Amino acid sequence: MTKIAVLGDGSWGSVLGSMLQDNGNEVTLYGNNESVNQEINAHHTNSHYMKNWKVNPNTRATGDLEKALDGAELVVFVLPTKAIRSVSKNVHKVLAQTGATPLLVTATKGIEPGSKKLVSEILTEEIYPNNTDRIVAISGPSHAENVAQKDLTAIACASTNVDNAKKIQKLFSNDYVRFYTNDDLVGVEVGGAVKNVIAIAAGILVGKHYGDDAKAALMTRGLAEITRLGVNYFGAKPMTFSGLAGIGDLIVTCTSVNSRNWRAGKQIGEGKTLDYVLKNMGQVVEGATTVKAVHELAQEKNIDMPISEAVYRVLYKNTNVDEEIKEMMGRSPKPEIRL
Repeated sequence: MTKIAVLGDGSWGSVLGSMLQDNGNEVTLYGNNESVNQEINAHHTNSHYMKNWKVNPNTRATGDLEKALDGAELVVFVLPTKAIRSVSKNVHKVLAQTGATPLLVTATKGIEPGSKKLVSEILTEEIYPNNTDRIVAISGPSHAENVAQKDLTAIACASTNVDNAKKIQKLFSNDYVRFYTNDDLVGVEVGGAVKNVIAIAAGILVGKHYGDDAKAALMTRGLAEITRLGVNYFGAKPMTFSGLAGIGDLIVTCTSVNSRNWRAGKQIGEGKTLDYVLKNMGQVVEGATTVKAVHELAQEKNIDMPISEAVYRVLYKNTNVDEEIKEMMGRSPKPEIRL
């Protein structure tokens, strides 16, 4: 039995924590919403995030970070990107007091605006300076709602240390979720983060009543942008984006009503403002933040990312969706295959 701390008691945190408890581990969920923690402990439900679903009754929740980390051999981060750095600083303080060096797993899919750092880079800076070997990223075509219902799911787990990736593969896999190892840590993270931006664009197209051809074209060209950024800025391996964390995650996020990014884009395509959408979504829309970082990265390295840039302008420059589509379709001709 492995003692695991899952930081984040939202939909993914509670589902992942419950799954790991089902797998025979001892899991403590950490979150700052005391009413959610009390509900999980008293009723084994998390109705704010996951209706009509039961958390494994042996899974405990707490708002005390020291208690959550006590004895943990593995710490899983399932937090919004904007919270990763501050929580990581607090984790470092606790670990420094105990001398513990647990393996860190990130299930967060985002890039930090300003610093333009991936989550693994933030964890490295704040917890294990100059040592990415203790960090594993998991990403792939998976929604908490589907995993909660034990739908068949496949996910990549990536680390610069393949043995640590294999440890996570063994701990996390079961008869309905299969994990595949990958040694391209940054590639897996880029795929998981930037597909949220493309998913907003996919939702916008649906909100504007475009059909299957448009959606297929968007996903295909969106994958080209994700690959271009991953390879040219982060040094990722091109083949990673043909895998679960690339095309796999892109497909599910651009087509599923369970995708918050897709739902946000659909509402924007229907004419609602970003402020309205974010206020009424009830959960974090990672793509709305990540698109800022992607914009900064594309500008810095002059990387051609027309879909992502159009999403950025629509969200933060209040440009007209129809005009952006017209502009994109009228760009100068280019070859399909290029990096």
